[in-house]
Amino acid sequence: MKRKTSLNSLIKISLLGAIAFILMLFEFPIPGFPPFLKLDLSDLPALIGGFALGPVAGIIVELIKNILNVILHGSSTGGTGELANFLVGGTFVGVASFVYHRGKTRKNAIIGLISGTIAMTLVAGLFNYFVLIPLYATMFGGLNNVIGAAAAANKSINSLASLIVIGITPFNILKGAVVSVITFASYKKVSPLIHKESLSLEQQKLKEKASNL
Repeated sequence: MKRKTSLNSLIKISLLGAIAFILMLFEFPIPGFPPFLKLDLSDLPALIGGFALGPVAGIIVELIKNILNVILHGSSTGGTGELANFLVGGTFVGVASFVYHRGKTRKNAIIGLISGTIAMTLVAGLFNYFVLIPLYATMFGGLNNVIGAAAAANKSINSLASLIVIGITPFNILKGAVVSVITFASYKKVSPLIHKESLSLEQQKLKEKASNL
């Protein structure tokens, strides 16, 4: 029975990872933000999976999404961009799901989503400042070129620090808010589909126990 449950969870996680990868393909820029910051909803399946199956499951969905992206589309950053996406998304999903699973209530869901957004924003800021943007600078002719591209969208951006504070940070807050609102509004409608097979397995266990009495 445990093997069936594990296989069932693995199938669900894999499907959610595939859906997340597909959603990753549909990204769009937001006016006022640097052109290399594009919004997508690929964290949504991971977050729903994390709420339904636990934090580890949600993080694995993030991993599957990025692995599929590298395999099928390659990486223009040697995998660093995908690593950043995994770390940032995994932080968001992991923290939000962990808080929610401490007590599956609407209040904990809200606290988890807010906490996840804050954690994601902090990780994104640090990783971009120390790793990702310096890497882009070496690839695109220097930091001034990266800052210049960002300044074209927002003239207040004139340094790496201002790019993080004015560009990266509000972008991730916005992204977290959008994904959080959609998750909060849709989770109760979607979760029965994820739990359906799990519930039937639990019913089988109860029947087996009853037959042994």
